[in-house]
Amino acid sequence: MKIEVLGMGCPKCKQLIVNAEGAVKELNIQAEISKVTDIDKITEYGVMMTPALAVDGVVVSVGKVLSKNEIKKIISK
Repeated sequence: MKIEVLGMGCPKCKQLIVNAEGAVKELNIQAEISKVTDIDKITEYGVMMTPALAVDGVVVSVGKVLSKNEIKKIISK
């Protein structure tokens, strides 16, 4: 599983990374978590508002910081 946090490094983006890492750890699953800060790559996803979260190349959230539990629900599907 590949989880990407799309954003330029603002505090909300950083919090989303922390929440994603916590969700993966609590679910005890293998996942690669990466930050995408390149504005061109972010817009390729069609994202106009950050932070955004993509799982396996599919954007699942835009413009808000998902909680750890919200992320757990998304990635455990």
